[in-house]
Amino acid sequence: MYILSGRNLVERRRLCRSCLKGQYGSLQTRCIQQRPHNRSTNPSGKGKRLIVLHIGSENGFLPGGLLCFVSKKNTGDYHDEMNGDNFKEWFESIIPILDPNSIIVMDNAPYHSVEQEKYPNSSWKKAAILEWLISRDVVRERPLSSLLKPELLAISKEMRPQHKSYVIDNLAKDNGHTVLRLPPYHCEFNPIELAWAMVKGYVKQKNTTYKINDVQQLLNTAIERVTTQNWKNLIKHVIEEENRIWKADDIMDELIDAMEPCIMNITGETTSTDDSE
Repeated sequence: MYILSGRNLVERRRLCRSCLKGQYGSLQTRCIQQRPHNRSTNPSGKGKRLIVLHIGSENGFLPGGLLCFVSKKNTGDYHDEMNGDNFKEWFESIIPILDPNSIIVMDNAPYHSVEQEKYPNSSWKKAAILEWLISRDVVRERPLSSLLKPELLAISKEMRPQHKSYVIDNLAKDNGHTVLRLPPYHCEFNPIELAWAMVKGYVKQKNTTYKINDVQQLLNTAIERVTTQNWKNLIKHVIEEENRIWKADDIMDELIDAMEPCIMNITGETTSTDDSE
């Protein structure tokens, strides 16, 4: 997650271009694994894991922003334990230490994107969809109970707002902040990705005991080693990458505008299979 202090940004494009220049920065969850005792070069997928969540900016990692705990499940996907409830609890804990009017930039991980209200979808049973509609005093010419499931889904779809409403976005808004989400599949616009690479590289290099407590201590040391200047350099790199992409976008717009219409004239006789027989 990344947080900006400026609020007078008029449009999304200007907001995206300015999103790396504010008070706070990227927020993200990472999983750091305890290697097994065979000391193989790469983790085998076995062993305990640390689930780590933090936020940073050009001023460095935010003091008091670290969440770190040992995974209770030995699965390959830390999303099993970093869920919407855990993330919301952590988010509520950092709101008091954010500067006023911050813009919080984050990706679209499932635990970032819990909707404020759940709307029926095709996985819902017909009875549940019917109950959901009745609870909202929906009335149609025909009784709802006489409609088929696809018809009930169509009605509920009409009731969806044009833009999704997320729990975290509303929580931020209620406290005077704004959430800005990165485009899907563009983690290169998140400077904390590079900060995590520095952290994980240090832990990997110094991890000699392969004990989870020692790994956690290495993690804390590694986070402290990422300096304010490191963050400024990482943010500068991301801004340069962002500008490069915007420039490519502008070039594509110009090329498309300059293209002449392509008109294809089809002449000559055509015959169908039946005619040829």
